Amino acid sequence: MARNKFDTDEEIEQKLNLRIIPRMLRWIKPYAWWMVLACVIMLVASGISLISPYLIRMAIDLAIPAADYNLLIKISVFIVVTTLFARILLAAKLRLMTRVAQKIIVTIRKEVFTKLQALPFTYFDSRPHGKILIRVVNYVNSLSDLLSNGVIQLISDLFTLVVIVCFMLAIDVRLTLVCMAVLPVLLIVLVSMKKKQHEAWKQESYKRSNLTAYLSESLNGMKITQSFARERVNQGIFNELCDKCKKVWIRAVNINNIIWPIVDNLSTMGVALVYMAGIAWLGDGMGGTVTVGTLVAFTGYIWRFWMPIQNLGNFYNSMVTTGAYVERIFELLDEPEDITDRDGAKELPPIRGHVTFDHVNFSYEKGNPILKDVNFNITPGTSVAIVGPTGAGKTTIVNLLTRFYNPDEGKILIDGLDIQDLQIKSIRKQVGVMLQDSFLFSGTIMENIRYGRLDATDEECMAAAKTVMAHEFITAFPDGYNTKVTANGGGLSQGQKQLISFARVLLSDPRILILDEATSSVDTQTEKALQKGLDELLKGRTSFIIAHRLSTIRNSDIIFFVDHGEIVERGNHKELMALNGNYAALVNGV
Repeated sequence: MARNKFDTDEEIEQKLNLRIIPRMLRWIKPYAWWMVLACVIMLVASGISLISPYLIRMAIDLAIPAADYNLLIKISVFIVVTTLFARILLAAKLRLMTRVAQKIIVTIRKEVFTKLQALPFTYFDSRPHGKILIRVVNYVNSLSDLLSNGVIQLISDLFTLVVIVCFMLAIDVRLTLVCMAVLPVLLIVLVSMKKKQHEAWKQESYKRSNLTAYLSESLNGMKITQSFARERVNQGIFNELCDKCKKVWIRAVNINNIIWPIVDNLSTMGVALVYMAGIAWLGDGMGGTVTVGTLVAFTGYIWRFWMPIQNLGNFYNSMVTTGAYVERIFELLDEPEDITDRDGAKELPPIRGHVTFDHVNFSYEKGNPILKDVNFNITPGTSVAIVGPTGAGKTTIVNLLTRFYNPDEGKILIDGLDIQDLQIKSIRKQVGVMLQDSFLFSGTIMENIRYGRLDATDEECMAAAKTVMAHEFITAFPDGYNTKVTANGGGLSQGQKQLISFARVLLSDPRILILDEATSSVDTQTEKALQKGLDELLKGRTSFIIAHRLSTIRNSDIIFFVDHGEIVERGNHKELMALNGNYAALVNGV
């Protein structure tokens, strides 16, 4: 099958980046005291549980040979009580850390979503949305277990190891040295497997990202897929991506699964060596004897010794696995925000709508100019129509005015103020934009109209709908304005979605109104009725209208004909028709 764009993996640093650890600690810092409390609980529970083997040694070596039933009962009761208490403490720790982990996850999700809303259009234009989605959901979820158990478990296991070694040394130094004889082998295995593990899980994240990206695009384009009967081709691409995802996941899991059997076998080998040495040294008189109780207690400590070793191996696996995902999250958070407020940016005061483009140049890619030396001066209340061939730069002009992009050269002024010196939010509050691709959010029609002005009353929302001729078809629904729509207005025609989007913009009462092919999906009869409302609405407002329909253009105060990024003709309809140039050819259909 031919290679498709979803086979392309994103390039990320290939080694485990230890710098992610202090960056992760930044998320943990607000909950430091909760973490300390959980750590103390865990340490107390671990300390209590380590007393049992020592007490068993006392029972075997002292109580049983002396038939001291009183001491044996006391030891038994003490072991039962301490074990129950340790379990209660562990349950409390688990509940506490689960809450902390979920709070941290929520913090990360909020930070990622805030970042997404601050990124420029170029970020979303340059990559499939599914690859963005997987960062916010899947990769953040992968942090949950590491944060809820991993960090505290790491501290607890290190503490447990130290205490166990102290108990073992106190019981018998020689047996302790025998037990630790296999540790160098374990360290060699862990070091040798580190790079392979990290690379395997990074490849898994690549393929899962590709699969999610393709699935997201397929769902969004399902109507087109069925219209062109491409189901079989798309199924083949999806199957190919699934197979690749399966293969890399199996490989990563297989590499992961090599660690714990090695640790398990080494721990069994350590126990066997201790038994062999212990039996050989029973009553040997070599600087002291090894009693049966000592051997049983020591065996108990050995299993407890290898348990945190296994946990540390699991933590390492988790850290390697999660590290591949966290790098993707930090990659998103580190994306440059090209469209930001300058230091000391001021809020745009209430405006009249005076717009100036002063020698503006712009390009999406260096060496490929889109706008070339664009100049114009629009007085308040003027309606401007922008026409020209596809790709001429019409939409780019209005995108620069709303600061979706920044010009490469030149200045853009609103009421004499350079928009580069103004807060972006304050600009967009007074500049209403109606895009060619109308979009509705899940919710009611009323909620969609009120989207840009949450304090608007129902009456104001209805008035805006009446102005754009949407009221009649809305009230025809059984639930009227409370009719629920799905994402992107499922169940509504394209024209109905566009009218609702129009009402949403008008409700915000902008001083500058931008209509980018705003009536493209409205039928001719509705457009005539809509034009009456627009004529009333546009009075006293500066408006920029991008349209192909002559009825929308001819009544504008001034018309710009844009071609190859330049305004080649300007004037009203009558003046441009008399000029008999590009505009006249457009009108006459030449």
